[in-house]
Amino acid sequence: MRLVEHFQHGLDSPICLTWELTYACNLSCVHCLSASGRRDPHELSTAECKAVIDEFQRMQVFYVNIGGGEPTVRSDFWELVEYAVDHQVGVKFSTNGVRLTPERARWLAGTDYVDVQLSLDGATAEVNDRVRGAGSYDTALTAMANLRDAGFRDFKISVVLTRENVGQLDRFKEIADEYGAQLRITRLRPSGRGADVWDELHPTAEQQREIYDWLVAHGEGVLTGDSFFHLNALGSTPLPGLNLCGAGRVVCLIDPVGDVYACPFAIHSEFLAGNVRDDGGFAAVWRESELFARLREPQTGGACTSCSAYDACQGGCMAAKFFTGLPLDGPDPECVLGNGERALAGVGAGVPKPDKDHSHRGRRKEQPVAVGIGWGPPEPEAIPDRACDTSPLAGFRP
Repeated sequence: MRLVEHFQHGLDSPICLTWELTYACNLSCVHCLSASGRRDPHELSTAECKAVIDEFQRMQVFYVNIGGGEPTVRSDFWELVEYAVDHQVGVKFSTNGVRLTPERARWLAGTDYVDVQLSLDGATAEVNDRVRGAGSYDTALTAMANLRDAGFRDFKISVVLTRENVGQLDRFKEIADEYGAQLRITRLRPSGRGADVWDELHPTAEQQREIYDWLVAHGEGVLTGDSFFHLNALGSTPLPGLNLCGAGRVVCLIDPVGDVYACPFAIHSEFLAGNVRDDGGFAAVWRESELFARLREPQTGGACTSCSAYDACQGGCMAAKFFTGLPLDGPDPECVLGNGERALAGVGAGVPKPDKDHSHRGRRKEQPVAVGIGWGPPEPEAIPDRACDTSPLAGFRP
């Protein structure tokens, strides 16, 4: 049995588990897949997070991808990282770099089983800051310099490819080499706030070809997270990766309040499998969820199975199809053979919308984001009447 066929039926534990610790974030990236900004007051407590880590250890989860929001703004973030490592659970966390000071970079360089992924969506400040906010480019590069100077090698620079930055791929690779990092490129999905900018930011058909050609020519050592298997129909050279939607089979997402979703890019009630606070915890959700059981059943592939490229692309991305109104057994909206474009022409009203939004209220102020921010004792605050009505920066002190 091929590896991909074994994965189709699911594993006893996920091999790629994403855990968003908080919806709080100091930025308001226009394509944020979780529509983050404000903290949800019902997010898992420190004790509950440690209990989840204990489950990971029992389930022999190899490592967890921690994100947000901006996970480092949680006052217990570093405590939880230490707890995970002490319990044989490796950590890779994604950050905009706001708390990666020189001191913290040295601490990370001396800590085993921890990796860092810095987000950068433009190889220049002009391109990056239009998407991520004013000052975020300088913040990311300062954090990279801190990691490099501390001797932290091979941290990841994570780039979401958009219509504006595809032409900067060479420069992204140069930046990664300059800082002793590894480049990781991922696909823009119409999830969270990404749904609002999908039409204007997702790469054109010509740029999809450019991405494929660049990966074939220069992709050795560049990570893709299996984002681009839909591009395999463009040529005879297959891109490395699983070439399979692993939602509910080998991947899943835990959100800040403990909800478990089949896919990090599909935060919607249609893909909600349970909650870690339920009886049996995370293990019960992963092993007994009705949703995950359905996803692990043989999939028909719909009309795509008659396509000569089906074995290479497997029909594309479930989340991208869902949030553009296409059936899950239909073509990917960015199908490089044009099937997605033709299918989109028949989509009417009622396209599903992300059903959670923690975005900052009002228009985000275009102000630089400084790196040298410390963490002070959090001010006592009343539990708000509604979820998310708390400051994402509560506890920060300049």
